[in-house]
Amino acid sequence: MKIDKRIIPLAVGGLGIGTTEFTIMGLLPDMARSLGISIPEAGHLISAYAFGVVVGAPLLIGYSVKFPPKKVLIALMIIFTIFNALSAVAPDYTTMMIIRFLSGLPHGAFFGVGTVVATRMAAKGKEAFYISLMFTGLTIANLAMVPLVTYIGHTFHWRWYFAIVSVIGLLALLFLKLWLPVLETNQDTRFTEEIKFLKRKQAWLVLMITAIGFGGLFTWFSYITPLMTIVSGIEESRMAYVMILAGAGMVVGNLVGGYLSDRLNPEKTCVLLMTLMMVSLAGVFFFSEYTVVSLVLTFICGALSMSVAAPINIMMMKAAPKSEMMAAAFMQAAFNCANAMGAFLGGIPLQKGYAYNYPSLVGVGMTLIGLVIAFRYKQLYASQKLNKGELAAGCVSCDQ
Repeated sequence: MKIDKRIIPLAVGGLGIGTTEFTIMGLLPDMARSLGISIPEAGHLISAYAFGVVVGAPLLIGYSVKFPPKKVLIALMIIFTIFNALSAVAPDYTTMMIIRFLSGLPHGAFFGVGTVVATRMAAKGKEAFYISLMFTGLTIANLAMVPLVTYIGHTFHWRWYFAIVSVIGLLALLFLKLWLPVLETNQDTRFTEEIKFLKRKQAWLVLMITAIGFGGLFTWFSYITPLMTIVSGIEESRMAYVMILAGAGMVVGNLVGGYLSDRLNPEKTCVLLMTLMMVSLAGVFFFSEYTVVSLVLTFICGALSMSVAAPINIMMMKAAPKSEMMAAAFMQAAFNCANAMGAFLGGIPLQKGYAYNYPSLVGVGMTLIGLVIAFRYKQLYASQKLNKGELAAGCVSCDQ
């Protein structure tokens, strides 16, 4: 299959974002020791970045909707690169918290704009697949870059992690300049118009599914290193291989999610994936002490963590037909609410002294809530389709 080189700049941007967002999970113990804090406190750095995404996504999109998407993406990647470079030299925990928050600001806006650009470049019926191609950067980050950078961080120093991310950011800027096409923008778009989709019940249901339901997986992934080393008995020096396994699952899951969404429908795909998430997290809680089973579950949870990206974004774009860019940005905010809540709520049983498999039990509860909301969305979507069909039939009978 020939790869459309126009999508490569978005994928490389996703590679940098995925590397900075997920490598920190594997280096939490190193950063905690270096900064003189506990592992749960180091987990707050994950939440700080995620909070930056939540704040930055709607604000930066709201400011930039009138500008050409190419210029917006370049500006966002410049901000991303600068603050990740500053993370490499942050002197203490407080400074690092502030910089991680600032590093997260362009994340959601980049994927928000990128999602709309990807769908515009796609042929009809291939929109979900093109979105999955953009998110391939995230999955490759987890397959290759996260394990590599985790190894470098363990072997040399965790600060190299941020320096490498900055280099990826520079490459993304180069490819954006060379290969991303210039697309028209709507000069009449206003912020107040863009956020009108928030009046729709469907939009809030999708955001809740994302923020709560998929937060369950982040209870597992945020503490994957102590889970695998302390509970599953894997040597810390082998965590890079564990991250490769999780990354391989993400690559597979991302493409499968896009494929299923285009061939089934996003709503059915979402319910199926949420159910599998809940079962897999329960498996992590009950069977993590068995090394082989734990490794299999690592692949499965990795696959499920990215399989939802394409279908849930398509669901959101259906719920916001005239505000796709802002809606996609809010989706990234919701994903990072999931990240922040997963890291925070997953850390509560650890602070109470429970073992490192207990965060996934919290994740089961979060995923169950998300599944209930997903069923509600599916019912609402089906009833609206039925009402539209009845209305169309009535119009036909009136014409006759």
